[in-house]
Amino acid sequence: MKVRTASIDDATAIAAIYNDAVRNTTAIWNDDTVSVENRADWIATKLADGWPLLVMDDEAGLLAGYATFGPWRAWDGCRHTVEHSVYVERDHRGQGIGKVLMVALIEEARKRDFHVMVAGIEAGNTASIRLHQSLGFSDAGLLREVGTKFGKWLDLAFLQLSLD
Repeated sequence: MKVRTASIDDATAIAAIYNDAVRNTTAIWNDDTVSVENRADWIATKLADGWPLLVMDDEAGLLAGYATFGPWRAWDGCRHTVEHSVYVERDHRGQGIGKVLMVALIEEARKRDFHVMVAGIEAGNTASIRLHQSLGFSDAGLLREVGTKFGKWLDLAFLQLSLD
């Protein structure tokens, strides 16, 4: 399996991964799914704006996951900090794909001379929190009941990694 830059051709698979997370997890705090066209526009914008959008194909050539980062906050003083996302296709979870994507994303952030990478993770997602901790992320705070999904209040855990 190899990590590569996404293309518009990946829009269908990325939409499927995203929509599964919307429907079945608290990883994405949206209630509505997206269209393939929405993801194609999102991919085009990410790439045009110069942000990385990495994907990983499995041995059969199917997209197994994706990862990206972008600005953490809109203010000039935060320009050296990025926030990332990583999502793995349902049948590929637990196989180390998220870790491979994260390692590649961290390397990309370091190449671009970013100072800090931030993760905002639903506090009950212990698998994601453990993955981030295994990569050197440290706890940076907990915001209680700042989101809701499936009729429950959700806590948001922040973790951060110093890149230099």
